[in-house]
Amino acid sequence: MNLEKVIFGFFIVLAATLNFGFFIGDIARPELHNVYELFAAIVVNLVATVLKFGDRTQIGAIHLATSLVADLQLIAAAVAWAMAVHVTGTGMTVEVTSSVVSLSGGALFANVVSVVILIAETVMMRR
Repeated sequence: MNLEKVIFGFFIVLAATLNFGFFIGDIARPELHNVYELFAAIVVNLVATVLKFGDRTQIGAIHLATSLVADLQLIAAAVAWAMAVHVTGTGMTVEVTSSVVSLSGGALFANVVSVVILIAETVMMRR
């Protein structure tokens, strides 16, 4: 068993599950979407992105691209949340919550693509 591959797979799957945990729930109810879970999803996605920098293959480039998309969307969601709560003072209205959750959904899709690529890469691997 290759420990590097285990760690790589762990962070890819953890990024997807944390993002899913934040995303799931009624889009109009901000209390169902925890800010700390969004923060954890961002941190784990950033770690997964760093782990993807070493791969020089075409699949590695797609892995990196999906990770960058997820990072961008999760950071945009965090900025939207912070702007609503700390800058404009409007708070987590239905509109803001739906924007934050929608951005998280886009990141979730990128995470799912990354997991599918990981599974396909593993299935194609020969001993």
